[in-house]
Amino acid sequence: MADLKTITETLIAGDDEALVRNVQEALDGGMKAGTILSDALIAGMDVVGSRMESGEMYIPEVLMSAMCMGAAVEVLKPFLSEGDTTSAGTVVIGTVKGDLHDIGKNLVVMMMQSAGFEVIDLGVDVEVETFLEAIREKKPNIVGISALLTTTMPMMKSTVDQISESGLRDGVKIMVGGAPVDQAFADAIGADAYAADAGSASKLAKAMLA
Repeated sequence: MADLKTITETLIAGDDEALVRNVQEALDGGMKAGTILSDALIAGMDVVGSRMESGEMYIPEVLMSAMCMGAAVEVLKPFLSEGDTTSAGTVVIGTVKGDLHDIGKNLVVMMMQSAGFEVIDLGVDVEVETFLEAIREKKPNIVGISALLTTTMPMMKSTVDQISESGLRDGVKIMVGGAPVDQAFADAIGADAYAADAGSASKLAKAMLA
């Protein structure tokens, strides 16, 4: 029977066929689905995130692990009880108005989901009002705002400002990221947090809600 360590190692290696086989073996051997999810899969994606942050793993490898995670969760779903799937929190995320880049955002979405968050992905070229509507309706713990163009960075500030002016700021933490963004810019526009990459974003999200 595959043990938790083997499942974690297979996930990190990005071998989806072996991972699905190992997860099924563990289930057949009597291991609880919730234990596999939390102690092997989510724990494994935490390692992937840390390795991405440190430069030990690159985007293609991280994507493979995230896709493996998705395949493994599909195997576990029929065996998970409500208590096993308690969300780590809710995240609304989108790329600001005028910016059509989504690769980095999509990777953040996958890492957040792998870390146990419920993620509402608003997509790209997102109007400020769409962010506001999502905050009102979904009541997220965190709002993630992304930009990849220096020309759309002012729209990040506008989005943060209007969230505050709409009276919605108290209930959410705002996280920003994207290639031209840094900690100084995040501080300047009044964001609560800045993440340099998808690995640090999911780790930071967990820390902010701890």
